Amino acid sequence: METVTLSSKFQLVLPRGARERLRLRPGMRITVLDKGGVIFLVPERPLRTYRGIARGVSAKGLREKKDRL
Repeated sequence: METVTLSSKFQLVLPRGARERLRLRPGMRITVLDKGGVIFLVPERPLRTYRGIARGVSAKGLREKKDRL
């Protein structure tokens, strides 16, 4: 796990290892989510990146949310 420090201008520098693993480039947009006191940084990707992500998924056996226990 890598640690970063928040600057006086409220900026973070992402460690090189994380940038390389996530293939982050200068100018990329990142969404910041706050859930229960935890901050998530999610890189925005083009929609074509997600093409085929649900291939092979069947709707059989799925229920409406109101019918779940």
